[in-house]
Amino acid sequence: MLKNTKPCGRRKLLAILVANLLPTGFAMAAEPVFELGAIQVMAQKDELGEIGAEQVSSLITSEDMKQFNRDNVGDAVNLLSGVTIALGGQRNERTINIRGFDSRQTPLFIDGIPVYVPYDGNVDITRFTTADLAAIQVAKGFSSVSYGPNTMGGAINLISRKPQAPLEGDARLGFGSGNERQTSVNVGSNQGLWYIQAGASYLESDYFPMSKDYQPTTREDGGHRENSYHSDQKFSLKLGLTPNASDEYTISYTKQNGEKGQPPSTYPSVNRFWQWPYWDKESLYFVSRTALSEHETIKARLYQDKFKNSLHIFSNGTYSTITNPVTDISAYDDETWGGSLELSSVRLKNNEIKFVTHYKVDKHLATDGAGAATESFQDTLYSFAIEDNLKITPDLLLSLGVSHHSLTADSVYKSGATITIPDEKSATNGQLGLFYDLTANARLYATVAQKTRLPTLKDRFSLRFSTYIENPGLAPEESINYEIGYQGSPWQGAKTEVAVFYSDISDKIQTVYQPGTTSCSGANRCQMQNVGKVRSTGFELGLRTPLASWLDVGGNYTFINMENISSPGTRLTDVPSEKLTVYALIRPIGQLEIIPFFESESSRWASNTVKTGDHTTINLKAAYRPIKDLTLEAGVTNLTDENYALADGFPNPGRMWFANANYRF
Repeated sequence: MLKNTKPCGRRKLLAILVANLLPTGFAMAAEPVFELGAIQVMAQKDELGEIGAEQVSSLITSEDMKQFNRDNVGDAVNLLSGVTIALGGQRNERTINIRGFDSRQTPLFIDGIPVYVPYDGNVDITRFTTADLAAIQVAKGFSSVSYGPNTMGGAINLISRKPQAPLEGDARLGFGSGNERQTSVNVGSNQGLWYIQAGASYLESDYFPMSKDYQPTTREDGGHRENSYHSDQKFSLKLGLTPNASDEYTISYTKQNGEKGQPPSTYPSVNRFWQWPYWDKESLYFVSRTALSEHETIKARLYQDKFKNSLHIFSNGTYSTITNPVTDISAYDDETWGGSLELSSVRLKNNEIKFVTHYKVDKHLATDGAGAATESFQDTLYSFAIEDNLKITPDLLLSLGVSHHSLTADSVYKSGATITIPDEKSATNGQLGLFYDLTANARLYATVAQKTRLPTLKDRFSLRFSTYIENPGLAPEESINYEIGYQGSPWQGAKTEVAVFYSDISDKIQTVYQPGTTSCSGANRCQMQNVGKVRSTGFELGLRTPLASWLDVGGNYTFINMENISSPGTRLTDVPSEKLTVYALIRPIGQLEIIPFFESESSRWASNTVKTGDHTTINLKAAYRPIKDLTLEAGVTNLTDENYALADGFPNPGRMWFANANYRF
């Protein structure tokens, strides 16, 4: 639930409002969330399992993920307005754009702890399954300083479950197109003084089917998409201690193992045949909250993340021959460790002050097929912030924040190259937010946030197969994000959300080509430089409302216009200007629910010369509950079998079916 500092009745109404005010108007979570894992602006003493109401953020609950069959984080977050999915980088992994900001500028967190591959700041969002999550919290533009650095366009926070009953859990079994099979189980117990939560999931698919409208090439003949297999296994365990009403201490362990192929481009001229025999992540987290006094509370987060993956580069589409086992096999062994402390005080009347500090070390090691180190980098990141949240009146909150971030390269090694260790990079940011409650269930807000992204190891040091020149002196990117909005209930049972946003981005890190060239090669090497200036404007609309006792409808619309001010002739890629979703929840009889879901996106630039077409997909699902705790469901995605692509040469799946059984106990 969400909590405000108003009398109990109004607080509950506002809590329900904010949690439901997603652009698609989804419902509250059935599973209680892990409150220590939530990030919020106003942190007046929340009950355990509650999420603070003062942050302008959207919440996708576990029920939303199940209702719309979103089995990975990328598909789940795509339910929201302002969010689009892209295929990015050389690896063509699915990434998330929020209002035009990519995954490096809107990082991923788990219970407030940053999670990304240290080398390039990206993460394959489809490797993160949703079976063990209670909710996903998404902040756009304006976000609490508690997140730390690099939240240039917002933040995505995965919130784990916390049990409430002596014994509770759920299990799932599912099958689908492409020989997909999945299963998951979650079990929890809360014994008052302590609790335990465990989860395990398995998801595997041999391929995905292509649309029958796809026109075959010599590289891809249609039918089963070449090299599109994947497998993901995940185990999570959380132990918590609650010695009293104010304090909580938890330790969490997560292990996930993945394996995947990268479908090749459908263009015969593009020769890239890649597979990852393993894509693994292992994490150990400690999160705590301790009341130092009646007025002061300290929250601590300590973590260690290990990322390991291996890339095999094959010589052709048979995936049987590696030309050079030394150079065509590479392995990453990356590691991150660090922590944060957050001290909050409500000693002053109607005022909360937060002091936050972050420390983080990123280590990257790459080896070739013979086990020899080809590159080794290490960064250290410090961050200090202060946030003041003042209740000017019972209805008006003013939030002020200032933060300072610094990045130091501790060691730099690149085989066959001499790279100078650069000077420290630093950035200072400020932000302001005003939140006014018109009524118990309607709010106006206005925010402005100066945010930066510090350059990654890859930005500064990667030679990209000797086609780039390193640039250790890269400066941070910067954006000033403005937003005004309304969240409210215009009539009984309805929930609506309106937001207008504007972002002014400067020092954007972009590829700079040699004069007279438009590609990078050993003869004409490129370089990453701070040359970009971009302006992003747009608005979002969301509405959910009941039309009858047996029918609810909802949806959202996003419009975004991105302008490349510094280089008008260079396209900004991977962001459609328009996105529309519409859905209905139809309950024709008893325990039967039918859910049609429509999604439409306008065209997007895939490169400076190629534009993908617009597309509209229709998903249809039926769910039946023969008994209270058992749900049987079946459905079809991309019902019309539309042939479309998010990146040129990489078509999306055609029509696919699925069937699941879910049991809760």
